[in-house]
Amino acid sequence: MSALAQPLAQSVIQSVDWLAVAPPVVTAAVALVVLVADLFLPEPRKAVLGWVAVGGLVAAALLLLPLLDGDRSTFCTDGHARACSYTADHFTLVIQFLVLGGALLAALLSVTHLDDERRRVPPGEFWFLLLSSAAGAALLPASRDLATLIVALEVASLPAFALVGIRHGDKRSSEAALKFFLSSVTATAVSLMGVSFVYASTGSLYLTRIAQGLPHVDGQLHTLARTGVVLTLVGFAFKTAAVPFHFWVPDTYVGAPLPVAAYLSVVGKAVGFSGLILVTVVAFPSYADVWGPALAVLAALTMTVGNVAALRQQATRAYSAVRLLAWSSVGQAGYLLVPIAAAGYTRDAEKAIGSTVAYALMYAAVNLGAFAVAALVGRGRPLNRISDYRGLYATNPLTALLLAFFLLCLAGLPPGVIGLFAKVTVVSTAVDAGLGWLAVVMAVNVVIALFYYLQWTALLFRAPEGEPARHRVPAPLTAALALTGVLGVVLSGAPQLVLRFAATGLF
Repeated sequence: MSALAQPLAQSVIQSVDWLAVAPPVVTAAVALVVLVADLFLPEPRKAVLGWVAVGGLVAAALLLLPLLDGDRSTFCTDGHARACSYTADHFTLVIQFLVLGGALLAALLSVTHLDDERRRVPPGEFWFLLLSSAAGAALLPASRDLATLIVALEVASLPAFALVGIRHGDKRSSEAALKFFLSSVTATAVSLMGVSFVYASTGSLYLTRIAQGLPHVDGQLHTLARTGVVLTLVGFAFKTAAVPFHFWVPDTYVGAPLPVAAYLSVVGKAVGFSGLILVTVVAFPSYADVWGPALAVLAALTMTVGNVAALRQQATRAYSAVRLLAWSSVGQAGYLLVPIAAAGYTRDAEKAIGSTVAYALMYAAVNLGAFAVAALVGRGRPLNRISDYRGLYATNPLTALLLAFFLLCLAGLPPGVIGLFAKVTVVSTAVDAGLGWLAVVMAVNVVIALFYYLQWTALLFRAPEGEPARHRVPAPLTAALALTGVLGVVLSGAPQLVLRFAATGLF
């Protein structure tokens, strides 16, 4: 009996490549350090926790460098049909760079925000939740089985619910967190049902084995497998804020602390899109006839609803600047979905996915920059209306020029060449895949978006009404603005670097 049990026991023992898992593990470890340190530090010294969190994110990002030599996998099964739960390939590293970089910039914004809101936002809990969410977000692109994918998705999401509602005594913040939580839990429940259907059909949770098993599913289980594929996509579509799973976005962004809204707009989307890419291209390639058309329709609806809603924002309405950025992020999500949908129609799925990753990198840099300027203006104008930005050039010329540059990048106009380059790349991907109608819808939406981006940009250079407000720029905010500005300018000077970095050997 023991002789038979020994080989079986050896087959389930999995070695751990600690270097491969280092980025999410270090982020989680720093989160625990911050939580424990918060218990012992006196109130006046708790500001140091923010810099510990920033240092931890920098360290986690630097640990990506030793992984550039080649693909590394861990938590693997032995035998002829070897499968792994964690893989640090080029795709993983690019998304982890985006996640950790986005979390770092959100942390820089948060240092100033927590200093301003020290009575309403507990620093220890805030930094623990932010780092925990970032750890889950960094784990997800490396996940290569559905169980790890769902766990990573929830580790990234659950702290985010608390971050949205972390301000004490703020009814708007609590309502936003509740709406975010209830809608997310519903989407996760639907996804879990889909995962169970896929598992029942194929007998495996590993993405590569699912891809091998789905084409050979018994005829009686074909409908079950097809239903499981569709339901599994729901949770990730929710995270990307794709229509009709987008309704939580504007209220959540307005109710959350502004750095948290910035974090959700970039890192939250990275989580959703990386999950969508893994389940569609890696796990469900044989069902491209199901998810390809579904994602194409979602892309068209998402970009149209997002841009039309952004166009309707009134400049004098409270929090209209944040609402416009929220609806703009929904529209941008539609553009990001286009290449994933195109991957279902083309044999060169890697090229299509490279377009999504390249666009995501551009969007992350400039959108975080726009939120950084919104955080600066919001320090003096708490209602953060679009009209509050009128005459910003007269008081803060460099900040106004940076915001104008970020908005032009999002619009896809020079000198924001990186935005134009990314949009042309996405449109060409749709055309090459035979989705000409989707390329036309995207072109129309780009024109719609031009109006509200240019309207906001023009407002920056008008004569200010009344006494102009001077905005002192704290050092962390200065660092965030400088990083996003330099990144946007460099990429606009050499936009081909983004596509080359994003697409080379993606899988």
